[in-house]
Amino acid sequence: MEERDLKYLKSLSKQYPNIASASTEIINLSSILNLPKGTEHFLTDIHGEYEQFNHVLKNGSGSVRRKIDEEFGNSLTMKDKKSLATLIYYPKEKMELVLKEEDNIDDWYKITLYRLVEMTKHCASKYTRSKVRKALPKDFAYVIEELITEKEEVEDKEAYYNEIIATIIRIGSAPDFIVALSELIQRLVVDHLHIVGDIYDRGPGPHIIMRTLRYYHSVDVQWGNHDIIWMAAASGETACMANAIRIAARYGNLDTLEEGYGINLIPLATFAMKFYKNTNCDAFKIKYSTGYDTSELSLDMRMHKAIAIIQFKLEGQLILRHPEFHMDYRLLLDKIDFEKKTVTVEGVEYPMNDVDFPTIDPKDPYKLTQEEEDVVDRLRHAFRHCDKLQKDVRFLYTKGSMYKVYNGNLLYHGCMPMDEEGNYLPFEIDGVSYKGKALFDILESLARKGYYGEHRSAERKRAQDYMWYIWAGPLSPVFGKDKMTTFERYFIDDKAAHHEEKNPYYRLYNEEETVNRILEEFGLDPEKGHIINGHVPVEQKKGESPIKGNGKLLVIDGGFSKAYQGKTGIAGYTLVSNSHGMTLVSHEPFESAESAIKNESDIFSDTVMVEQAPVRLRVADTDIGEELRESIRQLEMLLTAYREGILVEKDR
Repeated sequence: MEERDLKYLKSLSKQYPNIASASTEIINLSSILNLPKGTEHFLTDIHGEYEQFNHVLKNGSGSVRRKIDEEFGNSLTMKDKKSLATLIYYPKEKMELVLKEEDNIDDWYKITLYRLVEMTKHCASKYTRSKVRKALPKDFAYVIEELITEKEEVEDKEAYYNEIIATIIRIGSAPDFIVALSELIQRLVVDHLHIVGDIYDRGPGPHIIMRTLRYYHSVDVQWGNHDIIWMAAASGETACMANAIRIAARYGNLDTLEEGYGINLIPLATFAMKFYKNTNCDAFKIKYSTGYDTSELSLDMRMHKAIAIIQFKLEGQLILRHPEFHMDYRLLLDKIDFEKKTVTVEGVEYPMNDVDFPTIDPKDPYKLTQEEEDVVDRLRHAFRHCDKLQKDVRFLYTKGSMYKVYNGNLLYHGCMPMDEEGNYLPFEIDGVSYKGKALFDILESLARKGYYGEHRSAERKRAQDYMWYIWAGPLSPVFGKDKMTTFERYFIDDKAAHHEEKNPYYRLYNEEETVNRILEEFGLDPEKGHIINGHVPVEQKKGESPIKGNGKLLVIDGGFSKAYQGKTGIAGYTLVSNSHGMTLVSHEPFESAESAIKNESDIFSDTVMVEQAPVRLRVADTDIGEELRESIRQLEMLLTAYREGILVEKDR
């Protein structure tokens, strides 16, 4: 036995000091390998729509309802199944309604508790007792374990369980117990959650979504470009910070910053009222929805315009100091002819609908005024020292990445940058060319340096500039277009100037060969693996399918954000992967949680089985299974060492 192996086994022997303990663990791990694979739930492009997100999370994209059907079959009516599902999603709110309507509440408690116990047993059956025990709510752990564990030693089991239920009701604990069981079922139904990018922007509650995710039992995140700008803003990068504020202003969500995160926008408001009070702000209308305070409309439009101009200046400065970005064609402020009221974009002169820019010096258009610098400094300080935002962003760094390889599938938000022939496009950084997987890796490394690098260091500042490139650069895997035409959409009425050319990936991903090559680039088996991404909404209303590359690539952005639902015709896709295969779920628009509770309505509308497993998948078929097999191998080596006298057994 090699010295290195012996050293490791000595360390392992501290945890398993004798043959009995090592053997027990081998038996335990081997049995786990034969349990059904846990359910994975995939969501993308949530864009702050927290109510719909929370509902989809609670129902597991229909997973809870499927479990109800499996457990109760035809023994419950459709109405009873809908009521039970709604109770599991919203136990507190649903019970409030029941208490007002139900004449014999004790009977309702008794029936409901039995149904929830049966559901809990069913959902827990695919996990080890140890894993279920860890998921149990602390206050009711002992009682729940008694109810869902078969008691062979109890002679009259029915009386035993009946007495537990009766006591729960008699002592007034039924409401709390129902909440505990419902939340436990939600947790057991989904083993792991994947968020394939773009939690932030457009919708009103990204901070609420982040709070939910930070307490979720098992989750990973693949960064989207809208996540990146908030990550960069939290690091102190000002161009991304200006983008984040501008988008919040555009969609009437400045409350996300002020109330959600406690970021002080008074410096920007004061500046806007002083310098943009009498300017034309027609191009900066607010796309507000229900709940927006219209008394703030005039001020918000001025703040919107003020931060947009600051953004264009900061982005221009950034492009000028990074010629390696090859983005000079996005320098537009110096292409404005203020007398003719035109701007020249890539050689074409367009009329502008607005040239009323009191803070732009035509002779030096990218220079911030002293007042703008003061506003930017104060906003940067507010972002950098916002505890809530920093917690959320650190979570994104801890649980997130540019891509994820998980159970044989490849997850990333946007695209693989490539040319028309399908060759991976190179991006040069410090004289080194990166493409394919290497491009994802280097950009992730720079994103981490931009946040965690030494404060005020040149290297950190440079990495932050690259974070802006990840947001909007033509070779960024999370952007995937030749340009972001924000300036044109504000100031040029000619829609021809608004066009953003998608990377050829979005045509080539229909070809199975392209998908196979990408899977192989990341070390995956193209015969078994899938690519799962979002970013570009699938226009179902035009007949577009989210299933590409002969079923090997799935685009699950179907318009979760309300801003896209008119374009897509639905309210988003989600994906469920369980021991039976992969199912794509399309969603109807979500009215509200209140409506879902009152009307007992769900929002999943249609399901498509993308891939059905020929035999039921087990833990042995997953990444965890691979880890368990390696642990078993090491434990078997430890057993051999004990039996051959290389190591001496000890008492625990």
